[in-house]
Amino acid sequence: MTGKALLLQALQRKPVDRTPWLPFVGVHGGHLIGVNAEDYLKSSDHIVAGLLKAHELYQPDGLPVVFDLQLEAEVLGCELRWAKQVPPSVATHPLAMGQSLADLPAFDVSRGRYPLVAEATRQIKEAIGDHTALYGLLTGPFTLTSHLRGSELFLDMLMQPEAVGETLAFCTEIACTVAKFYLDLGIDVVAVVDPMTTQISPEHFAEFVAPYHNQVFDTVRTTGGYSSLFVCGDAQRNLEAMCQTTCDNVQVDENISLEQLLGLAKQYDKSFGGNLKLTTALLLGTEENAQRDALRCMDTVGDTPGFILAPGCDLPYDTPEKNMVAVTTMVHDAYQRDVLRNKPEVITEDLFEDIVLPDYSECDEVVVDIITLDSEACAPCYYMVDAAQHAVEKSGVPAQVREHKIRDREGIGYMCKLNVKNLPTICIDGEARFISIIPDVDSLAKAIAERHAEKQGSVKPC
Repeated sequence: MTGKALLLQALQRKPVDRTPWLPFVGVHGGHLIGVNAEDYLKSSDHIVAGLLKAHELYQPDGLPVVFDLQLEAEVLGCELRWAKQVPPSVATHPLAMGQSLADLPAFDVSRGRYPLVAEATRQIKEAIGDHTALYGLLTGPFTLTSHLRGSELFLDMLMQPEAVGETLAFCTEIACTVAKFYLDLGIDVVAVVDPMTTQISPEHFAEFVAPYHNQVFDTVRTTGGYSSLFVCGDAQRNLEAMCQTTCDNVQVDENISLEQLLGLAKQYDKSFGGNLKLTTALLLGTEENAQRDALRCMDTVGDTPGFILAPGCDLPYDTPEKNMVAVTTMVHDAYQRDVLRNKPEVITEDLFEDIVLPDYSECDEVVVDIITLDSEACAPCYYMVDAAQHAVEKSGVPAQVREHKIRDREGIGYMCKLNVKNLPTICIDGEARFISIIPDVDSLAKAIAERHAEKQGSVKPC
């Protein structure tokens, strides 16, 4: 049986001989061939070369062609901010700048970078498509709406729900167009990636997400493909609602208990995937860390049909190849799995003794620490940092914003020292205040000002 057949059987919740393996190779493909993220995402030749190298090294059963949640926004007139090791981020929000939906450029897959995505898809389909399932990723309607409207979207949901619904319907049409674009190219699985849905309540998910997602999933099914709902971040509050949609597969990251997802997947008859630890195991860990994390996932699921092993999000650019190969070994070699199960684990805990938090009570400024995956690559992280920066300006008091990205040891150290469990999180003077939820600017500005009033009389700089 080919890897593609194996993965597609798992999507149908049929028994398989081994766990299917789906490394989310995005800009990491650029790392593999020695080009930066911007150059990689602007060249079909680079994308194909990166995917072929990943295919050679990691022996995957499935691969995404492109992992870039800004493709649609770029066509619609959002300006992008490019970086060397992460996908671009959205820098401008047309609907927050006085434009209406009618003012936006017409969406068409002949515009923007879609032609190069189409060319990359055709080439990679010809090269490996017979034995490797290919994923086409599109930006979910809620995240695309946030790209167009910016952080004001959350206030709009309360004050102008009909206008939000109109924008979501507009973005859903685009999602269906992109889904058909991928399926016409021979893509096997269409994944709706909608990380901004982690920021809303189950009630809002039912109103502003599920009906629009289901339109996309139903379009994929009637067009002959399989669908996946992929939400990275702390999707805990909406996990059951995600499983209640009409998608074939639900994909999550390390914030979510695999045991809980397993139970819900059985209840709602879903294929499911995750949740390799992106930073601590794959990026910063050893080969054994990566192997043990893969084994954790596979042993948790056991022989339950429908599971697909995958990292929780787009692989960091410079993820060590040896760690990814280590995961591949766990997938393909039952003997090595047994060896690792019987090998004593040596735990060397990093206490981050060199990372010292300031004495917040003695600082003359309010310190707003934000623990993120990376605001340049993670949409919820970007909008949280953006809200904090605007809130500091609006508060009118001395305050500073500090982002700590857990893509490096220092960021993980701050996360541990501040006792943060979920991403992204805002801490005000060392206290976690907004946990995996983007506050409106007024509420955050008020919290900052109130904290400053509490500590009047401080004279020491941070």
